[in-house]
Amino acid sequence: MAISKMTAAQVARKAIENHELFILDVRNKDAFEDWKIEGHKFEYLNIPYFELLDGVEGILPKLPKDKAVLVVCAKEGSSIMVAEMISEVGCNVYYLEGGMKSWSMYLEPIKVGDLTGGGELYQFVRLGKGCLSYMVISEGEATIIDAVRFTEVFTNFAKEKNVQIKHVFDTHLHADHISGGRHIAEETGATYYLPPEDAEEVVFNYTPLEDGLTVSNGASKIEIGALYSPGHTIGSTSFIVDRKYLLTGDILFIDSIGRPDLAGLAEDWVGDLRETLYRRYRELAEDLIVLPAHFMTIDELNEDGTVAKGLGDLFAENHGLNIESEEEFCHTVTDNLPPHPNAYQQIRQVNMGKVTLNNDEQTEMEIGPNRCAVR
Repeated sequence: MAISKMTAAQVARKAIENHELFILDVRNKDAFEDWKIEGHKFEYLNIPYFELLDGVEGILPKLPKDKAVLVVCAKEGSSIMVAEMISEVGCNVYYLEGGMKSWSMYLEPIKVGDLTGGGELYQFVRLGKGCLSYMVISEGEATIIDAVRFTEVFTNFAKEKNVQIKHVFDTHLHADHISGGRHIAEETGATYYLPPEDAEEVVFNYTPLEDGLTVSNGASKIEIGALYSPGHTIGSTSFIVDRKYLLTGDILFIDSIGRPDLAGLAEDWVGDLRETLYRRYRELAEDLIVLPAHFMTIDELNEDGTVAKGLGDLFAENHGLNIESEEEFCHTVTDNLPPHPNAYQQIRQVNMGKVTLNNDEQTEMEIGPNRCAVR
């Protein structure tokens, strides 16, 4: 049987729509255990490629007879070779086009909801990295928040919607992925905003994103208001969009809270984190829908593929919002920090404009799961 390719977009739809998929991952065991393609109904078999060089006969009993097998490797080549061996014995087999590299890069745009006067809010879900970006659309104008580095995804989507990008925001100086915000602004003529507290070392021009700043999107005047909310970084800023949605950046997630240590200042910033979560957010309307900049696991996705939940629900359910003792909160946050994101210090340098890398170098720096949260 001939082998076929499966794209990252096709795999993403299977994950979002809860379809079954059997994945044979031929990367090394440590790479697989650290980071894999997630899906509620996905099954996995991890056999490193070097163990299959002499043939696949030994693993055939472990492969399903009644469903397709997707072979996955880092960049594609090894998965093609293994898929060809499996196909020779008559199995229905695919390989992931571009490997985990392509999975890390893919963005799925999903409509979150309607806004006043016919506007729309879209969430761009990067399943392979746990990143979430946003586009507010209204009457020919668009605002983008926390764009990742694949700028053409956003500019092409704006063209499809026949809107002009007017404003581009980063909620903070990112450390786990490379921002595309200022590059989109340069390409489109939009205004690029960054919190000045996070921008002391940047080497490019930006417009200060300060507490209370409000911009309008479209003639219908959909308001996007900034709320200073430090803790993940000293400049972290949230947004309230159309009095319906709270974009929390990396401060508050669906099932966790933001880590305060990626600039090496966990002890200094943990108090700011608690102040934001336990005072600033508590003063907001509980019917706001929280839209974070990241998610950790596939379990945080809703049935439609979005990552969103009511602020009141998070006050009741999110453990990070229910630690009464300030001392216990500080220990919980500082004692339970996950491993650092891959190359996070270098990524911060890139986002400051101090370092310029080619596309392959940027891809390599971003490889791996989301590690912005504390649970």
